[in-house]
Amino acid sequence: MLPNRKVSFRFWILKIIFAVTASVLLNYFELESTESWLYDLRVRLTPTTETSNIFELVLINEDSFKEKQKFPSISDLQKNLEKILLAEPRAIMITFSPQDLEGLDSEKLQFARRFEGEKNLYFTRDELRPENEFQTSFFPAPFENLPVGFAPKTHDRKSFAKDGVTRRLILSYQGQAMLTKQLAMLWNPELVNESKLNGVFDFFGANQTYVDFRPSGSYSKNNFHEVVNLPIEKWTNKIVILGFDAQRKFDDYIMTPHSRQATYMHLPEMQANMIDTLVQGTWPVRFSETLNFLLTFLISLITIHGVLVLRPSQGLILLGGLVLGYTLWTWGLFAAFRWWWPLAHPLIAVFLCYYFFIPYRLIMENRKSWEYYQKNQLLKQVEELKTNFISMMSHDLKTPIARIQGMTDVIQKDASPISHQQREALDTIKNSSDELLKFINSILNYAKMQSDGVELHKTAKDINQIIEDVLTKHEFLARVKKIKFHAELEPLFPIHVDPDLVRQILSNLIENAIKYSPEETQIKINSQEKDGFVCIQVQDHGGGIPEDELPHVFSQFFRSKNAKISPIKGSGLGLHLAKYFTELHGGELFVESTYGKGSTFTVKLPSQ
Repeated sequence: MLPNRKVSFRFWILKIIFAVTASVLLNYFELESTESWLYDLRVRLTPTTETSNIFELVLINEDSFKEKQKFPSISDLQKNLEKILLAEPRAIMITFSPQDLEGLDSEKLQFARRFEGEKNLYFTRDELRPENEFQTSFFPAPFENLPVGFAPKTHDRKSFAKDGVTRRLILSYQGQAMLTKQLAMLWNPELVNESKLNGVFDFFGANQTYVDFRPSGSYSKNNFHEVVNLPIEKWTNKIVILGFDAQRKFDDYIMTPHSRQATYMHLPEMQANMIDTLVQGTWPVRFSETLNFLLTFLISLITIHGVLVLRPSQGLILLGGLVLGYTLWTWGLFAAFRWWWPLAHPLIAVFLCYYFFIPYRLIMENRKSWEYYQKNQLLKQVEELKTNFISMMSHDLKTPIARIQGMTDVIQKDASPISHQQREALDTIKNSSDELLKFINSILNYAKMQSDGVELHKTAKDINQIIEDVLTKHEFLARVKKIKFHAELEPLFPIHVDPDLVRQILSNLIENAIKYSPEETQIKINSQEKDGFVCIQVQDHGGGIPEDELPHVFSQFFRSKNAKISPIKGSGLGLHLAKYFTELHGGELFVESTYGKGSTFTVKLPSQ
C-alpha cells in the first residue's frame, strides 16, 4: 500500500504543478475584452433593478424642432428652467453647453446674469481636471460664471475592454467629489466615505465603480417644448436632467452593456443611471485578480484530473458540468448580489487544459495499450507453449500407461497361479493406471477446450441407455464401498447429443458421488423430460459443499478445502469440463447442496 500511496501523492503533486503553470500562463494574458463581453451577457440576462422615482428627463429631440420649426434657443431654455425652479427641485443637470443654443447676444447675457450663482443648477462638464484648476472658467463670455459640475462619462476605449462601451462611473478625482456623487449623497449619505465602500477601485487617481445600467427608456422623459405646459408639481424634489436626443452628434450617446449600438443611450439617461446606482447602492462589485487566479487554478486542477484520471465519457460529463455549473454559479451571484466573479480565465482554462492534456492522455493510453498488447501476445505464446507441452506430455504418457494396462491384463488372464499379495499389487497397478489415464484425458480435454474448442458429433441417442452404461461401468467402484445405485428413469424419446461427451459428464458426476459418499449409502439417479429439457439428477449423501464454496465448484482446478485434506485424489477439472460439455450442448449444469447432508447435481439438455 505504501508504494501506491507514494505514486498517488506524486501524481497529485504533478497535477498541482500543471494547474499552477496553466493558471500563471493564462493570467499572463489579458482577457479583459472577453471578460467584459461575458459581463455584458450577464447584465442582459439578469432582471434589472427598479428605478428610483426621483428623476425627470427633459429632452431636446426631433419633436422639439417640429414644434417650433427651428432649433430651441437660449431664451427657450431660460423659460423652461424658470418654470422648473419654481417647483424647488433637488437639482437640475444640463448635459450640454449654453453656447450650443442659438440666441441674440442680449438673450445670452440675460441668461448668464439670471442663472449666475443659481443653487442646485449645474452645467455638467465631461472632463477631469486637477484640484488646482477646478475654479478655471469653462465657458466663454458671457457664460463664464455659470455654475459647473463635473460628471464625466467613461469609455473603455484605451483601457479595460477597449470596446468603447461605458461600464464605469467616477465618484471622485484627486479627492474632489464628482457631481454624480454629490447628488446621490442627498439620498445616500454613506457615500461620503469611499474607503468603506465595497467595489470601489482607484484608476489613475480617480475612485471608480461600475454602473448598474437599466435598458434605455427606463426613466421618465419629457419633451423640451412641453415643459411650460406641464404641472409644476412634476419637478418638485426631483433631479431634472436636460439634454439632447436628436442624434446630432455621437458624443450625445453612449454604448452600454445592454446594447452596443452607437446611439443606444443619451447622456441624460446615462447620468440618471449613474446617480441611481449610487443612491440604491447596487453597483456591481468586481472581485480581485487574486480570486481570479485561485478560481483558474482550481478549475484547471479539476480539468487536469478529469482528463488524466477519468474515463473519456466521465471526463466529458465532468467538464461539461463544470463549465455549465460555474457559468450558472457566476450568473446567480450577479443576479442576487451584483457580484462580478471572473469567468473568462476559468472557462478558457477548461478548454486549454483539456486540449493540452488530451494528447498526453492519448500518448499514455497508447503506451498502455501497446504494453497490454505485448503482454497479451507474450501470454498467448506462453499459453500456447503450455498447451502444446501438456498435449505432448499427455500423449507421450498415454503410451506407457497403455502398455502398463496391457501387461496387467495379460498377467491377470494368465493361467499361472499368483499369490494374494501379487494379485493385490496388480490391482493397485491397474487402479493407479486407470486414475492416471483419467487425469491425462481430463488434461487433454482441457487443453483442447482452451485452444480450438471441442467439436460436437451429435447423433440420436436414448439418454437412459447412456445412464445405464455409465452405471454399469462404475458398478464395481460402488460395490467396493457397498454403495447402491437407485435409478428412476422415466421413458424418454431419443435426443441429439454427443454420446461420448454426455458419458463423460455423467461419469464425472457419478464417480464424484461414489468418491465423496460414505460407505453403505445410496446414490439416486433419475431422469425426466420437463419444459423442453431432459433433466438428469445425481443425488448423493456425502458431506455436501460449504455455502461459500458453491460459486466456485465449476471453476477450473478448484477443489474444496475438505477434498484437499482427504485421501481422495482429483484434478479439479472434472466438474469444469462437465459444465463446459453441458453448455456446449446448449444445456445447463448446476448444483444444490446442504453442508453435511449431501449434494444434488442436475444436468439439463435440450430435447430438440
